Amino acid sequence: MATFSAQISSRDGRPFGAYVARPDAPNGHAIVLLQEIFGVTATIRRVADSYARDGYLVYAPDLFWRLQPGVELGHSKEEIQRAMALLREFDDDAGMADIEQAVAYIRAQPGFSGGVAAAGLCLGGKLAYLACARGIVDAAVSYYGVGIEAHLDEAQQLQCPIILHFGTHDSYVPATAQEAIAAALADHPKANVHFYDQAGHGFYTRGDPKHIQSAHDATEAFLRTHLNGKQP
Repeated sequence: MATFSAQISSRDGRPFGAYVARPDAPNGHAIVLLQEIFGVTATIRRVADSYARDGYLVYAPDLFWRLQPGVELGHSKEEIQRAMALLREFDDDAGMADIEQAVAYIRAQPGFSGGVAAAGLCLGGKLAYLACARGIVDAAVSYYGVGIEAHLDEAQQLQCPIILHFGTHDSYVPATAQEAIAAALADHPKANVHFYDQAGHGFYTRGDPKHIQSAHDATEAFLRTHLNGKQP
């Protein structure tokens, strides 16, 4: 596996960075990995690397570049406060435009003809859902997407298959939000919602190993199934 940085042009021509993990044994498909509120951190890079080991070309774009390029925050009280401040400043529509640019950049790579999925955690989980609803990607994976419940008016517009993962003890996506999301997607043929008993927010990167493995296995099966139609 090779890792490096890439520069992608925004719609107005300004560049923004992306961490790239290129697999040794590519399966022909790609993932745009969408960050948490802490930036493209070592945690996000590890997730990117894990998907690259599964054969995916992975791009993790810096979605906070307009606010603080290259920001990487931890989980101290002060850094969480800073991350929450960045979230309040973040423009979803600008972020969606950047995701669309990242997808276009991947599709333009020489020899690439596979499917492109969005996978996101926390903030990125909501953005992956929106990327699915707005027809930007071929499949979407949402890990504990914060704020999806505010966009359920787009639930019936989902244009690609999507899998959503929630921990039942997630204080940032509480039971009321999870219930609303599940109800809105219950009869949607493209949506598959998974719940992880006793898991909290962020469980995919810092939770119980059995939950991590279960979510990863479900995501891998989902991507294999739904990107097959885009097989190069």
